[in-house]
Amino acid sequence: MKYKFLPHTGDIKFRAFGSTLREVFENSVLATVEVLSKKEKIKTVKVKKSKIDGKDNESLLYNLLEEVIYLLDAENFIVSKAKIKLNETSKHADVEFYGDDSKKYKDLDSIKAVTYNEMFVKSLGKNKLVAQVVLDV
Repeated sequence: MKYKFLPHTGDIKFRAFGSTLREVFENSVLATVEVLSKKEKIKTVKVKKSKIDGKDNESLLYNLLEEVIYLLDAENFIVSKAKIKLNETSKHADVEFYGDDSKKYKDLDSIKAVTYNEMFVKSLGKNKLVAQVVLDV
């Protein structure tokens, strides 16, 4: 399981899983995209590159997901997936966002913001990590 949605009053909460931090972050992008696309399949037609920094894993994840929202709101680019090169020591990510022109999709949803409310990134044991995110819709 890459991610699962959890009950939350008024907002959307999910947990993303992976065997590496990179995988958890990429799966968090997929969960966010599912919310934005309302499960509609987004074609991979274009690539946008971004450099993202954080002071810890939570802020790096926050900034990554905010970039997904920014690309939709400001550049009319709906992400389908992300490929991330992660430097865990410096908390820096070089990201390739794959996706398409959002104007080709009629019924996209919006996310106001990623929140730090209830957010965490932690290990569940050897090769098992989880991130929890709440999206303000």
